[in-house]
Amino acid sequence: MARSTGKRRFGLALVCALVAAVAAPSAYAVQPAAEQAELKIKDRETQPVFSRADAVLQKVDVQTEADSDGDGKRDTVRMRILRPKETETAGLKVATIVEASPYWAGGNDVPNHVVDLDEDGLPESGSRFQRESGRAGLAGPAVAYGGYYDNYFLPRGYAVAEVDSLGTGDSTGCPTSGGRNETLGAKAAIDWLNGRAKGWDADGKPIRADWSTGDSAMMGISYNGTLPTAVASTGVEGLKAIVPISGISSWYDYYRANGGVVAPGTFQGEDTDVLARYVYSRADREICKPVLDALERDQDRVRGDWSPYWQERDYLKDAGRIKAATFVVHGLNDWNVKTKNAGQLWEALKKNHVPRKLWLHQAGHSNPMPLRMEEWLGQVHHWFDHYLYGIDNGVTKEPRVDVEQADFRWKQQSDWPAAGTRSTTLRMRADGTLGSKAGPKRVQSLIDAGRTVAAEKLVTSPDDANPNRLAYTTGTLDKDVRLNGVPEVDVRASLAGTSPYVTALLVDYGRDTRATSGTVTDTSQQVCYGEGVPGLAGETGCAYRTKHRTETADYKIVTRGWLDARNRTSYERQSKVVEGREYRLRWDMQPEDYVFKAGHRLGVVLISTDYDYTLRYPAGTRMTVRAGDSSVSLPVAPTGKR
Repeated sequence: MARSTGKRRFGLALVCALVAAVAAPSAYAVQPAAEQAELKIKDRETQPVFSRADAVLQKVDVQTEADSDGDGKRDTVRMRILRPKETETAGLKVATIVEASPYWAGGNDVPNHVVDLDEDGLPESGSRFQRESGRAGLAGPAVAYGGYYDNYFLPRGYAVAEVDSLGTGDSTGCPTSGGRNETLGAKAAIDWLNGRAKGWDADGKPIRADWSTGDSAMMGISYNGTLPTAVASTGVEGLKAIVPISGISSWYDYYRANGGVVAPGTFQGEDTDVLARYVYSRADREICKPVLDALERDQDRVRGDWSPYWQERDYLKDAGRIKAATFVVHGLNDWNVKTKNAGQLWEALKKNHVPRKLWLHQAGHSNPMPLRMEEWLGQVHHWFDHYLYGIDNGVTKEPRVDVEQADFRWKQQSDWPAAGTRSTTLRMRADGTLGSKAGPKRVQSLIDAGRTVAAEKLVTSPDDANPNRLAYTTGTLDKDVRLNGVPEVDVRASLAGTSPYVTALLVDYGRDTRATSGTVTDTSQQVCYGEGVPGLAGETGCAYRTKHRTETADYKIVTRGWLDARNRTSYERQSKVVEGREYRLRWDMQPEDYVFKAGHRLGVVLISTDYDYTLRYPAGTRMTVRAGDSSVSLPVAPTGKR
């Protein structure tokens, strides 16, 4: 509708011009060319001078470099583009903000894998899948610009584009949960904007992006925040900036951990094949079945070993190719895409001197925009203005890192972890305490009950005897302790039984009100941040603020980490675990920025099976730990350090 309105206005102007020319004394005089439209830049930022309501809608099928469905033709991705009408009528050339996603067309109801195993490590039910707990959804029409990019950025002189990831919506090809073909699919959109890829309109007519400057950004949350990193890791020309929000940097660290098969939070039993089947929404529902079956086979849920399968889905190995300025955003309470994905991407960007910025907030797997609306829009706006339009707005001189504290105040610092962060080693002692000195060396045992009891129940009352866990705590802290980075566990332990898993939980003990992963919509605070479209549902240019969901409790599991003991020496292959033999087991926990308050205690709890995350072998495995020879190393930053 917007496009036809623009065409009508252009046609009327042309008729009026012809009438005026005929009526004029010199009918054949050359008329002055229409003035070319330009961006308006004031106060070192682009201004909202273009009409969202009059925007041109364009749909393009773009040819990719992949043929993932094996039909002998290159896959295509569907782009839906909104751009200022002046790109069509007045010669305006603009940069484009691209969001590629497998979710635009909805999802399918797909069961997850069975995680309760028998003694031989086989699904206990006899079936590989369980109906409960799977992702659920119904395939439907493409979402029509339900976000805020079009309302905020289009009036400021940007095009915005949705791209259906391969195997979904109106694209061809097959979904592969992070496979190389998906990277090439989203990359094709950037190539088309630069004239390097072929594109066709709905009638099959070749079409070019003559309105594009060639410069683009990619942005999104979750899977939509993963594809920007994937495409940037190809080094594609024209991709100037990315904003990966709660994105995956290595799919191994989404579905695996230290040799173990580990689930994303709230999706126990999901894996790459399940996710691919969930998003498989293209019209041809048969052609990709062999590809999906291959995912199920090659991902290997018996062993969590690193393999070529996971290497293909690791974008960090190509971090040296990233040229796009990268604004990383992640929730400190995100247990879906765990914080390791953000932390290791941040370190790779530093190593390769990529222009970068980081936001860490107290929510979970969620959009940070309504939490801190004005500041978010301002910073992302300046990020894009600088890297896509070359505006010298000072964004590169600002502190690189914004961190939301537990009290929901924000602080800025020059890097993350904060300057002055040092590793502090605490010994797990036989009397159940944590301290700098080892104390007597003594073996202590637990009996695995994680098959039936969630970790949140196993960490309660650390001073009480509990045969299903080992708990170690500091004394009451006399000052705040700020954890700032990746904790590491080093234990001497043996296992006897069927479960190969060892799990470490870092716990804050002390009654307090703390953020959970959720947010709550504040319907009393609606903010209008951009231009709406009267009469078009969902296009108000306004949004409600959100605030953090909190919980008052005596403890919180701050972070956790897992290891399959069979992978104690290598994540690429397993080594047999001899029952009763003591091994040195070392593994990392998820990165965190957290303050243990004065008056609280810091605790480490060891268990075997983690009910909500690891595969669940029959209960009863005995895990024996040598106290005095076991420890946890914590990256501790000076409190208040900027």
